[in-house]
Amino acid sequence: MPGHVKLGKSGEPDPDPSPYLCVSMEMKREAQAKPYDSKKSYWCPDGAGGFSECLLQSDEGGKAIVMIGHEKKTFKSDQVGQVNPPKFEKCEDMANLTFLNDASVFWNLKTRYQAKLI
Repeated sequence: MPGHVKLGKSGEPDPDPSPYLCVSMEMKREAQAKPYDSKKSYWCPDGAGGFSECLLQSDEGGKAIVMIGHEKKTFKSDQVGQVNPPKFEKCEDMANLTFLNDASVFWNLKTRYQAKLI
């Protein structure tokens, strides 16, 4: 059963888990430096089962035209989702996300995993 092996010597207190659970101030500052436009920052499908960050050009008649790098692509409006503000980067409780969509949840899990916060 996972977790049944105690690290360290018997009688010693458990190691402090907070470095693996809490987002540090350096991580928060790094996330705040990321460029973000609340009206234009969106997620769109990348064709490989994931999502790419893109900029919304227009959203009319159920069709969203987005810019991924220097390439324009068209998607159905319900396939694109807004990006959360940088203050929610590596958020511990995903119920607090402003935009709770698949791409935002996957991105949050990916960034927390890469930062060894999971």
